[in-house]
Amino acid sequence: MKIKHVSQPPTEVSFYQSWDGPGHADIEDKLTAAHVEDVVEIFSTPLTGHYNWDYSSADDRIRKLYRLGKELNWNAEIDVDWQQDFPKNLAPLDENLNPFKGWATFEALSDEERLRFGWHNLAWMLAQFVHGEQGALLVASQLASCAPTFDAKLYAASQTFDEARHVEVFTKYLQEKIGIFYPVNKHLKALLDKVLTDPRWDLKFIGMQIIIEGLALAAFNTLKLTAKDPLLKDIITLVIRDEARHVTFGVNYLEDFVKTLTDEEREERAQFAYEACVVMRERLIGTDVFEHFGWDAEKARAQVLESSIMQQFRMLLFTRIIPNLNRIGLLTDSVRPKFESLGILQFENLLDDGEVDWAELSKPLYEEAG
Repeated sequence: MKIKHVSQPPTEVSFYQSWDGPGHADIEDKLTAAHVEDVVEIFSTPLTGHYNWDYSSADDRIRKLYRLGKELNWNAEIDVDWQQDFPKNLAPLDENLNPFKGWATFEALSDEERLRFGWHNLAWMLAQFVHGEQGALLVASQLASCAPTFDAKLYAASQTFDEARHVEVFTKYLQEKIGIFYPVNKHLKALLDKVLTDPRWDLKFIGMQIIIEGLALAAFNTLKLTAKDPLLKDIITLVIRDEARHVTFGVNYLEDFVKTLTDEEREERAQFAYEACVVMRERLIGTDVFEHFGWDAEKARAQVLESSIMQQFRMLLFTRIIPNLNRIGLLTDSVRPKFESLGILQFENLLDDGEVDWAELSKPLYEEAG
């Protein structure tokens, strides 16, 4: 095993098979020495851990979520039918939702190039899921140490395994079914850096459980509706079940804790939540794909921002986050105008994840997937 240390993430796109190759790649044949080299970037965090010597359960909601996590575990190798292959000569997503439809640069592409762009765009999207899930894996492992209560430690430990499984299943799909792997988006990386290196355990909860996981959950639900590959739909269905528990855990746990903060501390967390939402809006723009196709990245970015379809999509992704921020008390008077300027404050009174739908979260595994 060779470990290569870098000071920043790689910027190159990785290819595991030719784009028009077979739907199922033999990874052992496709991997090169460069692929199996472990490329790592070091980060340091002044993490403050907590022992908890009271092993009794103080919060039945959190303990029940932990039990559900154990009961509804799934295995990416055996609970997903990897024999399914979706043809590469078909568009992977609903083409009616393409923000570049009618844009001169896109329309000038050949049919083959448009199709290739569609697959690259999906690959970029799924790669950001992988990178985000790795960040969630690292944060959840930190929370097992630094969360102060026993119930939260148990849940964080179970979530760590969930996140590992998500990294595994999306990576396998990208490598074996698409064969294209994009580097981490710089905006997502910036937020992950902040969350991972901050010493405050509650800020880690806010950044990961409320912002990153909340946005991911909304994105997963949207992708489930627009993706055409039945295999990808099955994978997303399984991941959504886990993510719904994670967001519910974050809202329930933070709701009580935020009430104990001083006004100054609460305002500091509220400002961080706002800044994290601004960063995550930019994370939705696939600049790397534009550059790969030789487009003017700024013009392509402007096209995405001006597209009515993408404006609706970007706002809808916050329908989960804003009600949850309102529930836990972080839509303070100082940040409300800022969220309103983003056009997403309108969602504050939608249903939040504080009220636990136990019947939905407890559905048997195979009733939803397949």
